[in-house]
Amino acid sequence: MKTTPAELTVLGLVVERPRHGYDLERVIEERGVRRWADIGFSSIYYLLAKLEGRGLVHVPDAPAAARSRRVFHATDEGRRAAREGVLALLRDPAGATHPLLVGVANLDLLAPGEYPRALAARLARVEEALASVRAAQDAQEPLPHAAREVFSYSLSLLEAERTWLARRARDDHGR
Repeated sequence: MKTTPAELTVLGLVVERPRHGYDLERVIEERGVRRWADIGFSSIYYLLAKLEGRGLVHVPDAPAAARSRRVFHATDEGRRAAREGVLALLRDPAGATHPLLVGVANLDLLAPGEYPRALAARLARVEEALASVRAAQDAQEPLPHAAREVFSYSLSLLEAERTWLARRARDDHGR
C-alpha cells in the first residue's frame, strides 16, 4: 500500500529515531516541514494511528501513560515502506499542482493592473519566505544531510519563483 506524503514524512521522522507525538510536532516546527508538507498539529496522532494500524510503526511495551507520551518505533515493514516511498518520490516527477498555476490560468477574470499588483505582492511574500527559511536553516546548524537537502531544495524553489516573478514585473506582462 502506498504512503501519502504526510504519512511518509511522519514515518521518516520515526525511522530517523523513535518519537512521541509532541517530539514530532517540535521537529516538524523546527525544520519548517509545514512549508512543504500538509501536516497540521492535530493530524500527527491521526497519521501515527494510521501508520500503527498498517504495521509500519509500533509502541513497544506501551505504558499506561498518557497517549501523547507513547513513543513510536518504526517496524521493519515501516522502514521498507519508507525507503520505497522515498525512492518513488525522488525518481518520479509529479505533475505541477501549484495553486499559483490555477490563478495564472484564470487571468482573464482580472481587471487591468490586478495581475502585476498581485505578482508584486507575491514577490514581497516570497522574499519574506526566503529570509525565514534561511533564518531557520542558520538556527539549526549543523544540519543532518537530509535536512540540508530539504533546505537547499526549498531555497532553490523560492529563488526560482523570485526570479520568475521579478522577470514578470520587469517585462510588464500585466496586461
